[in-house]
Amino acid sequence: MSLQLVSLGSGLSVTGRLDRADIEALARSGVRTIVNNRPDGEDPGQLPAAEARRIAEAHGLAYHHIPITAATLSRADVDAFAATLRDAPAPVVAHCRSGTRSALLWALSRMREGADPLALVAEAARHGIDIASLPAVAARLR
Repeated sequence: MSLQLVSLGSGLSVTGRLDRADIEALARSGVRTIVNNRPDGEDPGQLPAAEARRIAEAHGLAYHHIPITAATLSRADVDAFAATLRDAPAPVVAHCRSGTRSALLWALSRMREGADPLALVAEAARHGIDIASLPAVAARLR
């Protein structure tokens, strides 16, 4: 598998865009759930969520579409992501264009459990993911 999966613990990894071959490879590797954080039509040629769901489910994977952008991110999106992490079969792979928005959703859900935002920013940075905006985003969502 050529995907760059970044493990954020608790059975969650994040990555960038997925195509058909990536979903099939994730299924073969033992992943049980995919969370798509990309709005449809974000990039030309992007696999539409409905098609990704069909492929994932054909391979026995649970599939959740929680599309976000920096401008549209809401408390309801964080609620949906946190509920998916709590209830979906692990391991879970969340993806967006680069993995950053998925990591931001992970961090926002962890903050609800009392995790320190600066520690979460540092953890993501150790994996090459910049979520330095986390404290500001969290304040906006209060």
